[in-house]
Amino acid sequence: MTKPDVLIGRIALRVEGENWNAYWAMPDTMEDAIFLASIAMGFVAERKDRRDAFMTLIRECVSDLLEERLGHRPADFKTEPAPEHERTKE
Repeated sequence: MTKPDVLIGRIALRVEGENWNAYWAMPDTMEDAIFLASIAMGFVAERKDRRDAFMTLIRECVSDLLEERLGHRPADFKTEPAPEHERTKE
């Protein structure tokens, strides 16, 4: 029997000013989100390969932390757009 998917948090990526910022947030809110990393938009805006590399780095770092704290790595990360109320307005 497989374990059901459990959402314990999420990685939120947001364009804020001149940067693309990564946060660890609870499933339904950005309140008390933890800042993880940032990269200048000038480095990634026109480069999908660099955006993908930044997202992979963040996922690997979060996976390392979860494995250290919980004893196992996430099986997968779902990718979906942020809810409308959380999107940056730039």
